[in-house]
Amino acid sequence: MLSYRHIYHAGNHADILKHLVVSQICRHLTKKEAPFFYLDTHAGIGLYELGSDQAQLNQEFDTGISRLLARQDLPEPLEQFVDIVRELNPDGGLSFYPGSPMVVDHYTRQKDKLHLCELHPNDYPLLAALFPKKRKANVVKDDGFAAVKAMLPPPQKRGFVLMDPPYEVKNDYQKVVKALEDGHKRFAQGTYAIWYPVLNRRQADDLLNAVEATKIRNTLLLELNIRGTETKRGMAGSGMIIVNPPWTLASEAETFLPYLRDALAEDRDAHFQLRWITPE
Repeated sequence: MLSYRHIYHAGNHADILKHLVVSQICRHLTKKEAPFFYLDTHAGIGLYELGSDQAQLNQEFDTGISRLLARQDLPEPLEQFVDIVRELNPDGGLSFYPGSPMVVDHYTRQKDKLHLCELHPNDYPLLAALFPKKRKANVVKDDGFAAVKAMLPPPQKRGFVLMDPPYEVKNDYQKVVKALEDGHKRFAQGTYAIWYPVLNRRQADDLLNAVEATKIRNTLLLELNIRGTETKRGMAGSGMIIVNPPWTLASEAETFLPYLRDALAEDRDAHFQLRWITPE
């Protein structure tokens, strides 16, 4: 099943949480001189044109990134991420929104390497055109879960793996946990980030329990819900499960999660989670 295309949701609340975490992980990695490897299992097209028919259908960016661009009181991590969006829109408007590959590309140096996987037949060529130089970014029409086994451990010895499948088939929930276990066995010191939707509380908690059952240490949870999770109105929120997070991320999240809850809330039941699934 390859029906999902992220352009319909670009710049929404879930993107903001995901790309903010990606930005903070990359900021941490580039504080050291040594190169790092980035693996994106479901990279999408990399850059989203918000004036397109697809993005305009639901205009989810209006209640997401648009709200943050209008604010003058952003916490520092959010300000740094929003600056990436502003750089893509030098006229001061909002025409383009970065996918995770472009967020990472903002930070990468010549010595760093990206491996970007995308299976969708329409999205893959767009991603490949965005990153034409193989020396910096290897773009493949490949199963991203399989790439976790194939590409780890990386020769750079430092790395970051992002797994954010669309979960359009239910076994993606099992696949992402299995890929985390496989990756961690091969590359225990790497940073892993798993994005997941909150479509209902039970489904999300089943995933969190499955990650806890792996007994992988140093696993942090950040979850943002813009409305109550028991309503039947689609995605109420999303979360990021981070293995080996930057040591500052938990304390930073104490500031930016309540800010995002208040800035993006749709009702009084908006809330967040910030906790260790398993401590170090």
